[in-house]
Amino acid sequence: MGFVITVDGPAGAGKGTLARRLARHFGYAHLDTGKLYRVVGLAVLRGGGAPADPAAAERAARALDAGAIAAGALDEAELASERVAGAASKVSAVPGVRAALLDFQRNFAARPPDGAAGAVLDGRDAGTVVCPGAPAKLFLDASPDVRAARRHKELLARGEVSIYARVLADIRARDERDRNREVAPLRPAADACVIDTSDLDPDDVLARALAHIAGRTAS
Repeated sequence: MGFVITVDGPAGAGKGTLARRLARHFGYAHLDTGKLYRVVGLAVLRGGGAPADPAAAERAARALDAGAIAAGALDEAELASERVAGAASKVSAVPGVRAALLDFQRNFAARPPDGAAGAVLDGRDAGTVVCPGAPAKLFLDASPDVRAARRHKELLARGEVSIYARVLADIRARDERDRNREVAPLRPAADACVIDTSDLDPDDVLARALAHIAGRTAS
């Protein structure tokens, strides 16, 4: 098994940016676990199936290819569409899909594609549920106001209509759901390094993460 780094946190905390930079720094495979349900939903739609059909959804989840994911399958623009978001919501309700994706994530971490020496997984429960035994765990957080401002700026940069107050309300509602859900609530693992990114730039966050990982590697 290669070295595994998990990066968890709420939306807008910067976990995706950090995870990608860590993967490049170490030459590790990177997996954005949050996009997997969208990949499954899109696969069902492209196959002509119904996302709410448990059999079709689980088949799509079991057919995920780690090599394709590592090569950029999660970067497809279509994954951001409302159609795919709706499909993702439906397949995520299928227990067989959730079990299949948990297996996929753990296998990705244990046997990174393309012979990579390790893997970086980012999401909301990578360090608490998917890879609780990972040697290096990071949890990024930031104030709701800061995260909403980042999301608002991102949407405007993509040419989308965005109202800051609405983005902030969505962030707070999502936080409430994620932190208080019964299954895999959003929280740092007991041995995670918690980094508040509210007043940090990406380089500062990376430096703190690398210092933590260096300590875990030496221990």
